[in-house]
Amino acid sequence: CVTFQLACCCGTAACSLCCKCCPKIKQSTSTRFMYALYFILVTIICCVMMSTTVANEMKTHIPFYKQMCKGIQAGEMCEKLVGYSAVYKVCFGMACFFFLFFLFTIKINNSKSCRAYIHNGFWLIKLIVLAAMCSGAFFIPDQDTFLNAWRYVGATGGFLFIAIQLILLVEFAHKWNKNWTAGANHKQMWNGLLALVTLILYSIAVAALVLMALFYTRSEGCMYNKVLIGVNGSLCLFVSLVAISPCVQNRQPHSGLLQSGVISCYVMYLTFSALSSKPPETILDENNQNITICVPEFSQGLHRDENLVTGLGTTILFGCILYSCLTSTTRASSEALRGIYATAETEVARCCFCCVPDGDADAEEHVEKRGGQTVVYDEKKGTVYSYAYFHFIFFLASLYVMMTVTHWFHYESAQIEKFFTGTWSIFWIKMVSCWVCVCLYLWTLIAPLCCPTREFSV
Repeated sequence: CVTFQLACCCGTAACSLCCKCCPKIKQSTSTRFMYALYFILVTIICCVMMSTTVANEMKTHIPFYKQMCKGIQAGEMCEKLVGYSAVYKVCFGMACFFFLFFLFTIKINNSKSCRAYIHNGFWLIKLIVLAAMCSGAFFIPDQDTFLNAWRYVGATGGFLFIAIQLILLVEFAHKWNKNWTAGANHKQMWNGLLALVTLILYSIAVAALVLMALFYTRSEGCMYNKVLIGVNGSLCLFVSLVAISPCVQNRQPHSGLLQSGVISCYVMYLTFSALSSKPPETILDENNQNITICVPEFSQGLHRDENLVTGLGTTILFGCILYSCLTSTTRASSEALRGIYATAETEVARCCFCCVPDGDADAEEHVEKRGGQTVVYDEKKGTVYSYAYFHFIFFLASLYVMMTVTHWFHYESAQIEKFFTGTWSIFWIKMVSCWVCVCLYLWTLIAPLCCPTREFSV
């Protein structure tokens, strides 16, 4: 009975059984929240597995630790449950979980179907299935072959996850400009807001460029930093000039500096992140001692407290991953990836246009109260987001987490305590992501010129 009650507290039933002080919640939101909790749970387990500090503390404070490790056949000191190979296996189970649900939920348009009920409920059973998949991966035969093959699958999925987020960022920039431009046709206030936000974005980008030039370069050496800062700054200037060029304006009247300002800020952020992830350069000073150059002096003192930096940085990073997963699985985002955009006539200017929930028109049609929190059944007429696309994004996010936690291609020396220690693989992944983002945005500007007979809606 207790188990049944706990199972009922894991879904839309939980929304109605919890305290009345909780705000009203939609059925679709509660479902996505539960899958996100599963994702967070497995991600935390992966971080623990990569932590030598946690492993040493367990050896010291858990009685009969060696006997327990032998009992579960994890090695004499549970060495099979730590390190990159353990993370690969756990993420393999999580990726399989979301991929199976991706196949299971393809072409579900009615929330009343049997498959939709399974997607929106049975949370205890799903938790057991997820745990079984993550545990079962440890019993895969020929572990070396599996790990070598799975590493390439993980890298492919991780890069695809990055690409999808970059595409959605470009789509977000165009949607923002189009939405506020639509408001400018009725109120001059929106023109003022466009100008103000554009000025702020470019001020941030220029300030970031100047600060990186001051702190990440010096008169001698730091050639990588000088070249990359100069190249990325030039790319931002180039796309800004292209966006307001007469030929682009004739084909795309909605193109403007707001989009290029968003892209410029993101490029500067990726440049800063890449420079911070680059292995430190050292030279000999006048006393023949190694000194680190091309990094800010204050960052050297900050990185001495590895536990604080790792804990805070890891939380922020995976919070961003989770946010990307949830925001990229809305109906509008999934349609944008297929090239389907709202027409200018249907745009309603809003300050918080990107936070408009799906299915508002149907949200109030079916509301139930069961003695606690109010649950809005917003999928009465149909699904408000693509179930299959939702699971596919989390499948890719599982692979991205696997590669990120294990330092991508520097997996053998990976530790969560050294999560922000510079590696060349992470540096180049961020720099290439930066250039891909610029190319995607540039393509949205010049594509109508290259293909004049085709209709473009960005």
